[in-house]
Amino acid sequence: MERQVPQEFILEAFADSASVRDVVRGILHTIFFHRFFPSLAPRSREVLDITLPFVDDAELDTMIEKRAAELARELDAERTHTHTQSHSHSHSGTPSSHHHGSQQQQQYHHRSMSQQQRGGGGIAAAAAVAAAAGNGGRGNISVQFFEKKRRKTWYMRAAYGGGDEEVCWECWTVKVTVAEPRTESERAKVRKAMEQTLLTTAMKIVTCVNSHKDHIPPITTSETNPFPYQINVNQKDAGWVTRMGIY
Repeated sequence: MERQVPQEFILEAFADSASVRDVVRGILHTIFFHRFFPSLAPRSREVLDITLPFVDDAELDTMIEKRAAELARELDAERTHTHTQSHSHSHSGTPSSHHHGSQQQQQYHHRSMSQQQRGGGGIAAAAAVAAAAGNGGRGNISVQFFEKKRRKTWYMRAAYGGGDEEVCWECWTVKVTVAEPRTESERAKVRKAMEQTLLTTAMKIVTCVNSHKDHIPPITTSETNPFPYQINVNQKDAGWVTRMGIY
């Protein structure tokens, strides 16, 4: 029998090194705001002067903070390595190269109309600013949602040690590019591009969840959170150790 192919969404994030964690946290909370089913009072937070939803759940917030910090550390290490190589090349007379990327992002809620007007051209602006300010590293962070399904055959249950399996039904991948502004002028441009792309991504999340609903599985359990989730950084082999929300 064919395995279910999860619905996949790709998002873009653009930030300087000081703002990576806040931007990533804001995007992840916006995703979970639409996919976290326990009953919660609506809350919001300001990220780069943009109002984003916030899921007031201690376990989830801790995991989001942990993964955002992990991504920031890996980007810092990549940037340090790049600087070391660049310094070495400059002394040996070998020119160094810089790569640049582009972004997208979007917004939610009562202030979305005025914020959306500010957010136009975020992708192109981020690409231009990244090119001018230099590349401070790239990475990605992903969120996967699963449903629990009963294994259909006795030998599958025996082989895998249980009656249930977790099948991914949706995956969000956030591609993160870090800018490295060197002057006050570049810092101002980076700040504006950060705001525009965060807004664009927040709005894209809203568009995606409103346009794609048929793939959401029925809730067949009385558990508080019916859909386990994973949050993975620079996804390589996401093992069971990183699985959260299953307790």
